[in-house]
Amino acid sequence: MRIKKDLSRSGSQITDPALFKQRRRLIKAAAGSVMAGFGIGLAPLAVAENSKVFSNAAKSSLSLDEKPTDYEDVISYNNFYEFGTGKGDPARNSKNFKTRPWTLSVEGEVAKPGIIDIETLLKTQTLEERIYRLRCVEAWSMVVPWIGFSLGNFLKQFEPTSRAKFIEFTTLYDPEQMPGQRVSVLDWPYVEGLRIDEAVHPLTILSVGLYGEILPNQNGAPLRLIVPWKYGFKNIKSIVKIKLTEKMPNTAWNIAAPSEYGFYANVNPSVDHPRWSQARERVIGGSIFTPKRKTEMFNGYTGQVGHLYSGMDLSRYI
Repeated sequence: MRIKKDLSRSGSQITDPALFKQRRRLIKAAAGSVMAGFGIGLAPLAVAENSKVFSNAAKSSLSLDEKPTDYEDVISYNNFYEFGTGKGDPARNSKNFKTRPWTLSVEGEVAKPGIIDIETLLKTQTLEERIYRLRCVEAWSMVVPWIGFSLGNFLKQFEPTSRAKFIEFTTLYDPEQMPGQRVSVLDWPYVEGLRIDEAVHPLTILSVGLYGEILPNQNGAPLRLIVPWKYGFKNIKSIVKIKLTEKMPNTAWNIAAPSEYGFYANVNPSVDHPRWSQARERVIGGSIFTPKRKTEMFNGYTGQVGHLYSGMDLSRYI
């Protein structure tokens, strides 16, 4: 187990943002002071989109005891096919993506369905910083200090019924803003799913930020899923709908390539992807001479989640 029980270090000790990022914050702060001096208030939505800093996120005991990946690598090396299939495409193509106003619909097998806006979410949820590894099926990984809140606790207010066995998540569909959706790479909009016990597990969160700040567009703003023991494609981005269902939902990559992407997508180094091995992974941010690390079962979270799959053939239910 790689769980750190005492996270007494400050945010500055676990992060190492680039100098340009520090200058960006100073410029924004100075701009805000000048406008205030002229009696001009910054629009709340602009602050939320462009300069939101989470000062109230508690450190989580569920975090890894590992140094986070450099901020610049986290925001520049992404899988987000709605903005292109290249790793640098999301950062280039999402600059004008509008994440305000934004609402999230919760429906299906719940007693109290509803719609909630992102600003209400930010004000009402208990935010935590959780340092989790993101492991992608292409055999690379990074360690990110996510800001988010428990999905299980969030769902309680909607009162799931006894028929709720699975949860279906849906990404925004907006080809005008998301150029990747103009190409039939996948059956849009992007859909992912979890079993209900996976969704309410304490490790599962809805993330609204990273490195202490609001999520960049290319990382899934304004709201994305983080399930740290699963491959990255399960961690759906820019969520607009959560639907609790009785039956297992059809998911985007499972529809596109069922022989390569199963519903569960648990990190399992003993089961190779049909086109490459999953036994070892490349840590993003290292040099070309940095050796790959051994991939851990369930991404290192076996002690916490292994019991969820007791009795399952994990070579079949991939």
